[in-house]
Amino acid sequence: MANALTHKRVLQIAVPIVLSNATVPILGVVDTGVVGQLGQAAPIGAVGIGAIILTAFYWIFGFLRMGTAGLTAQAAGAEDDVEVAVLLSRALLVGFAAGAVMILGQIPLFWLAFKISPASPEVESLAREYMQIRVWSAPATIALYGIIGWLIAQERTRGVFAIQVLMNGVNIGLDILFVLHLDYGVAGVGWATFIAEWGGLALGLWLCRDAFAGDGWRDKARVFDLPRLRNMAVVNTDILIRSVLLQAIFVSFLFWGADFGDVQLAANQILLQFLNVTAYALDGFAAAAESLVGQALGARNRARLRRGAILTSGWGGAICAGLALVFAIAGPCLIDTMTTATDVQFAARHYLPYMVAAPIVGVGAWMLDGIFIGATRTRDMRNMMIVSALAYFLAVLPLMWLFGNHGLWIGLLFSFVVRGIALGLRYPSLEAAANAPIFASEIGPKF
Repeated sequence: MANALTHKRVLQIAVPIVLSNATVPILGVVDTGVVGQLGQAAPIGAVGIGAIILTAFYWIFGFLRMGTAGLTAQAAGAEDDVEVAVLLSRALLVGFAAGAVMILGQIPLFWLAFKISPASPEVESLAREYMQIRVWSAPATIALYGIIGWLIAQERTRGVFAIQVLMNGVNIGLDILFVLHLDYGVAGVGWATFIAEWGGLALGLWLCRDAFAGDGWRDKARVFDLPRLRNMAVVNTDILIRSVLLQAIFVSFLFWGADFGDVQLAANQILLQFLNVTAYALDGFAAAAESLVGQALGARNRARLRRGAILTSGWGGAICAGLALVFAIAGPCLIDTMTTATDVQFAARHYLPYMVAAPIVGVGAWMLDGIFIGATRTRDMRNMMIVSALAYFLAVLPLMWLFGNHGLWIGLLFSFVVRGIALGLRYPSLEAAANAPIFASEIGPKF
């Protein structure tokens, strides 16, 4: 692993993640396009709602990627190769166990999902057919979160890109074969994804083969060491709470936006796609922060930690400034390509300045998330998200009453600012931790 912290090293970590993220929307387009060739509306809706439901359940376990990345980066920085291998074993065990729970609990889980989001009998029947196939790849999907975090921690993001390309390539190819040539319909889309997800896990395990070369990964005493397992549970629980609060902000944003009418709701939904683009673009540099900061903390090197934080944040800031400029110049044209409804176009352009401002006011929170994940300062992440969520809910209600949909957008941006400032105030203690002596059993946050 290279020693110097350079711009080139940051880009080598970040760019494969950005490219990997860029492939994600392609699969959704192909899934929709293939079932669209069946000439009926129900299959399109079934695949759409089925994918959304499963993604929502899988999202709960997203903590496994972030938690594994931070803990593994620190173990790698401390040159504890056995702990690096053991962390992969723990992540795989959590992934397989969580997937098994989903398979066993699929009947009540799917029942609950359709109670919350009901569909027509035909769509629900087809969606269940699709989901009952895909749920059997839940162990692979969730375990892959851990593998991806493990690879990111060691700067092996080209492997992450390879996994994404393989999964999407296999999925797209089998979509076309199963649906258009073998006439399997919605079930064909489900089987294509099932095979692609297990194929992704197989490639991921192959990329991690060096961890299985020694005996550390199967050292039961180390794998099931209670203090380490407890620490892993604390880290992942903190991240889960933080993620749930963040999701609550965005869900409430969408629900409250509906109160201002269909046009405003549609405009808000279009503009949120600009925010998604920003998140995808920044994700690579946040991942670089996770890896470099975690390694520096594991090595107890404060100077390297600071340089890693500065380099990755500098690139994140540059990307956000560039996106703000793109949104300001090309935003109206981008809006017009996403909708032909003139009233929605007008409304989205009216609120476009908030999307120009969002990358600028949000970059601090987003990059500090990566830094704090790498340092596994998840208690701070959780607490500062609580502060941010409280600030949002306390501010947005009077703001909406005073300024309508403008107040809703101001409240959302305000939550970004509060989270960035709150995490920024905790950053000095993160750096200070790099000077403290550490033992293998002490990696992670303490209560």
